[in-house]
Amino acid sequence: MITDSFETVFGSKPKIHGFTPGRVNLIGEHTDYNGGMVLPTALELGVSLALSPRHDNKIRIWSDKFDDFAERTTSDKVTDHWSDYIVGAIILANEQGYFEGGADIAVETTLPFGAGISSSAAVTVGILKLARDISRADTSDKDIAVLARRVENEFIGMPCGIMDQMAIAIASPGQALALNTETLDFDLVDLPHNYHMAVIHSGQFRQLNEGRYKERKEECDAVKVELGHENICQISDAEFAELEGLSDVLQRRARHCLTEHRRTIEAVTCLLKHDINRLGELMNESHVSMRDDFEISVPKVDTLVEDAVKFGAVGARQTGGGFGGCIVACIANDKLETWKTRLLEAHPDAFWVA
Repeated sequence: MITDSFETVFGSKPKIHGFTPGRVNLIGEHTDYNGGMVLPTALELGVSLALSPRHDNKIRIWSDKFDDFAERTTSDKVTDHWSDYIVGAIILANEQGYFEGGADIAVETTLPFGAGISSSAAVTVGILKLARDISRADTSDKDIAVLARRVENEFIGMPCGIMDQMAIAIASPGQALALNTETLDFDLVDLPHNYHMAVIHSGQFRQLNEGRYKERKEECDAVKVELGHENICQISDAEFAELEGLSDVLQRRARHCLTEHRRTIEAVTCLLKHDINRLGELMNESHVSMRDDFEISVPKVDTLVEDAVKFGAVGARQTGGGFGGCIVACIANDKLETWKTRLLEAHPDAFWVA
């Protein structure tokens, strides 16, 4: 239990503790920084955190996933260390006036790293929620998500969108968050009880800060310059045709954004109407678009997606930032165990996540 771990490490009980879920995105990839719709859901897996503020500027962090004990300060910069996200969250908590000084923090997680299910966002949202609750501030969960994105954008230097933070801050397992990332308006939509949204790790790990995610963001920014506005996802077919002067690569990036946005809107309707077969088709189309137009998939993931469908899933796609990590597949509950066994036997590097 996280409180016991904290007391063992730091010699006292924590001031506050809590749990923050990870998330998996059902459809709507790389649309969240381009003004589009996304459809993530919270997982049962997540991050347990325990925290006590300090009166000095030290930030001491223990994690069950790392051998080293992190000792940082509130004046630190990003160092490419596993503790950076927590340090950034504590610094921002100070800026918001939640408390002054550092903190002792214990972290336990059931989320695999590099899987595209948002362990970093879970940590930052979790720290900021605990800090808010200590101060009894009236910051909404939506505003916590916005602050958590600032940690990634401004402290880490990761140009991510708002999807992960919003899903983690607001949604619960069994619900999908239909989020308009331009306005931050959202609806919570129930997932079908007779299907499971399975998350399988491909066995190929990746780091979003390695440069390729940033490259895609910069390519989208180039399209925005040509358009004269920020919203690639909601352009019309006529506006897309006007991009013919751009390179083939940038046209394909734009095509993914606008078609993925439209697929996500239709996917929400499918959930409301319980049209799971069409939802599966949209997931399959999404993966093709990520593979061919946005070019963020890899052969190991492509084969895993192909076999997931061949073995019985109604739909499957890469999920997360790309270049490895997890797939998400929609599979009927009564087929789940047989399907899972067959898929993992065919892909010995892959493993079950949720």
